[in-house]
Amino acid sequence: MTATVVSLVNQKGGVGKTTTAVSLAVALGRKGQRVLLVDLDPQANATSALGVDGKDVAGTYDAILDGMPMADCVVAVEAECISVVPSSAELSGAEVELVPVMARERRLTAALDQVRDSYDWILIDCPPSLGLLTINALTASDAVIIPVQCEYMALEGLSRLMETLDLVKRNLNPRLHVLGVILTMFDARTRLAQQVVDEVRGHFPQTFATIIPRSVRLSEAPSHGKSIFLYDQGGRSATAYDAVASELLERAGVAA
Repeated sequence: MTATVVSLVNQKGGVGKTTTAVSLAVALGRKGQRVLLVDLDPQANATSALGVDGKDVAGTYDAILDGMPMADCVVAVEAECISVVPSSAELSGAEVELVPVMARERRLTAALDQVRDSYDWILIDCPPSLGLLTINALTASDAVIIPVQCEYMALEGLSRLMETLDLVKRNLNPRLHVLGVILTMFDARTRLAQQVVDEVRGHFPQTFATIIPRSVRLSEAPSHGKSIFLYDQGGRSATAYDAVASELLERAGVAA
């Protein structure tokens, strides 16, 4: 069985996208799924959050721009039960370097096709933009998950994202669909947070039932090069992401 490829995407920064990509990947890995996390963000936050130094190894840049076999760019993170294709600052020039390349929107698709049979899930952490790297991710994906923070103007920019998804679906990838919306950074002390939850669920019925709480421990974990499951196992955030992973497997018809 080939992997289900899912992009985590939101062009609005600071919504918990990378935290969700890492935490969901590790949660799936801990449930016995074979998971590959592809860091497509030049900021390389997903890479460093797993304790990997992208400067020392081959990564997404080498696979997409130089045609290096994707299998040679995979780093196993055994403590987290997943593997990662690291990013580095080198990837920041990819948007420009891809412009003259033939079939530039499908470079990541071709790279991932080499390893799809080796995993159950391939999660892609996209950059906070709708440029060529994100278009590559959407073209390579079966589905997208959209993290949305429970704060003011949470839906800002989502209409543009949905337009981009529709364009990619019509012109490059007809199988692309929204798998779900994950609500992040929920602060139960504010009335606004609950209003945002209700508003998002009103617009997106496929929103996951589990809500990710705002958490200091969740913010601290990446600076220690650990997922929330190693940094604060049994905490509220780890429990929430574990529940989201269970929801995801249920939606995909997979027995955990």
